[in-house]
Amino acid sequence: MSLALYRRYRPETFAQVIGQEHVTGPLQQALRNDRVHHAYLFSGPRGCGKTTSARILARALNCEQGPTPEPCGTCRSCVEMARNGSGSLDVVEIDAASHGGVDDTRELRERAFFSPAASRFKIYIIDEAHTISDKGFDALLKIVEEPPPHLKFIFATTEPDKVLGTIRSRTHHYPFRLVPPRLLQDHLQGICDAEGVTVGPGVLPMVVRAGAGSVRDALSVLDQLIGGAGPDGVTHPYAASLLGYTDASLLDDVVDALAAGDGATVFEMIDRVVESGTDPRRFVADLLERLRDLIILQAVPDAAHRGLLHAPEDQVSRMLAQAGRFGEAELARAAEVVNVGLTEMRGATAPRLQLELICARVLLPGADRDGERGLGARMDRLERRLSISGPPVEAEPAGASRRAPARAAAEPTAAPDVAVGSTPPPAPAVDLPPGPSPDVPADAPAEAPVDASADALADVPADLPTVPGGAVAGIDVHAIRRMWPNVLDEVKRRRRVAWMILFERVNVLGVDEGRLTLGFSDPGAIKAFTGSGHDELLRQVLIDVLGVDWRVDSVHDPAARGGRPAASAGSAPPAPRAATPSTAGGASVPGAAEPPPGDEPSRDDDDVEDLGLSGTDLVARELGGRVIGEIGAG
Repeated sequence: MSLALYRRYRPETFAQVIGQEHVTGPLQQALRNDRVHHAYLFSGPRGCGKTTSARILARALNCEQGPTPEPCGTCRSCVEMARNGSGSLDVVEIDAASHGGVDDTRELRERAFFSPAASRFKIYIIDEAHTISDKGFDALLKIVEEPPPHLKFIFATTEPDKVLGTIRSRTHHYPFRLVPPRLLQDHLQGICDAEGVTVGPGVLPMVVRAGAGSVRDALSVLDQLIGGAGPDGVTHPYAASLLGYTDASLLDDVVDALAAGDGATVFEMIDRVVESGTDPRRFVADLLERLRDLIILQAVPDAAHRGLLHAPEDQVSRMLAQAGRFGEAELARAAEVVNVGLTEMRGATAPRLQLELICARVLLPGADRDGERGLGARMDRLERRLSISGPPVEAEPAGASRRAPARAAAEPTAAPDVAVGSTPPPAPAVDLPPGPSPDVPADAPAEAPVDASADALADVPADLPTVPGGAVAGIDVHAIRRMWPNVLDEVKRRRRVAWMILFERVNVLGVDEGRLTLGFSDPGAIKAFTGSGHDELLRQVLIDVLGVDWRVDSVHDPAARGGRPAASAGSAPPAPRAATPSTAGGASVPGAAEPPPGDEPSRDDDDVEDLGLSGTDLVARELGGRVIGEIGAG
């Protein structure tokens, strides 16, 4: 039967103690200067080398060549205190957890006055010193304060604050620390090489993480993995399953789904986590660790080469791609939500429910309405969507809308006869107005996009009336007016009629308590906008573009002129869209001529009604002409 790794590789000199140079260096110097104190207090986390360093100090004090910072290892005292030695009568180790009563300390005090049997000093190593009772400390106080010349005390504890203050003040206190991950990983790799064990990529980082900076705990975990390893050595899947870590591919799928906002995939992955028997708390902890790695990679792309994270090269490349799918604010918010959720999961009776709620909050930045945390995440999503989609795409030609094929199949119409050299009539379309946009010149190509950018808002007055209330979710009325062109672009892509109303007849008045107030230039436009469901369309666009769910209120504002630049004085009106002889005597005569074949609108084409226009306004709007006068009825 072989010894455990933490016993087989226990350090025997100060040089072999890793990660505690701030302690071993001063102790060695004190030995060189022959200024060794009579009592020491070694404190720190478990498994970081407190008791081992106490044994090395005792060995250095009783070495025949000493006191020396480097024990010879060949004298009788060094051999007795070696890793596999028989022990020394003059070096006594006491576990205070079971021998911390007042009777035990009185017996220790009585025996301490006797001279050492064969060594230079009699040394007492008291482990778990914080468990000694108050009366036990009182019994030790006098001898610790004024010991005989041959007596040395070394107290080791994980909680130095529980050691009696009068005892602690009479010792030299050396705080031990957790071993850094990189140093501990190199130490474990050296032990694996010495044992002739093959360890797969990414295994040692998991062992280091399981050890949490404790050398003894890490060696115990490694010993367990080596004991159950197969012919291929310690592989990554075997180590991950034995230690209970989440599989890397499952974490990849969850992170990719969170980046894409794919809630269906996220909740499917949660079901896989629960069905596989993985503890939801462990999964949340692993997810938080992955988000931490992504944050580091966003800030330092070569973090793996700098030692800021430890992972196989293929996993680092995948994480780099994942980090690019998140915005900085979005990723920071996700990590914060997961971290808060992990804290809330302690003692939770329904961990799966807590996990699902955590993922739901990550997927919904708009839920953070109390601060600016959700606003940054929503802006990241908006910027990423715009960078992927590029500039706004012009609406499809007339007759090629998404609903046109279905209607063409339901209502087949015969193609009209077109004379040679004449202009063919436009095909009916549901989502497009009968003619080109008023902002497009007559000689412009049909594919020229209508300008709805921020330049088109140059003539919007800066002193528009504002609804009281101010900002909602960190977006005030001024921010809405700056982002309004993006909203108009999306509305135009979905429904051109709604875009025409918003672009020409609407001003943004303000936001207040989850409500967006729009000012329309005339009551007819309000009726056309709300009666045709355009307000609901605008609400959906606000959700997709800005990440806010606001109710849209419409009010009458005579000063509203939307995003259209004001026409300069004397500018020519737009060119008419069709040359139909319908005038007599220089005056516009409604109904003077029958429309050519094919110009009749479809029965369900309500574009004209949606515009809220009639009479002379409709003639000026659709034909581009100026009405000089009307022929009276009499």
